[in-house]
Amino acid sequence: MAFFAHSEYEPLRLKSVTDLVREVERLSVENAQLQRAVTSHAQVDQAIGALVVLAEISPADAWDVLRDVSQRTNTKLHTIAGLVLEFAQGCPLPGTVREALRDALARRRPSPAAVH
Repeated sequence: MAFFAHSEYEPLRLKSVTDLVREVERLSVENAQLQRAVTSHAQVDQAIGALVVLAEISPADAWDVLRDVSQRTNTKLHTIAGLVLEFAQGCPLPGTVREALRDALARRRPSPAAVH
């Protein structure tokens, strides 16, 4: 059985079974990466929502807080988001994350003197 590859940039050409296997492997890896990205993005969005409600800050500030905590603790953003979601459900935060989150939130809240 013959298999052909066609693209806008290259003419119709015969592909070997080995080429097809490599292409399937490449697409499988790409698919797994995309699935992880979608899951991670959803988790970050949920953590932003949790911070909006719990800390009474804007979504933009919540994003900044997550990013800030991630950078200051040298922890991946999706990991911080997962910890925030667990915290929202009653689990404790690790000490370094708790301190970085407290500090990041303090930097985004107006000072008492600024409130009329």
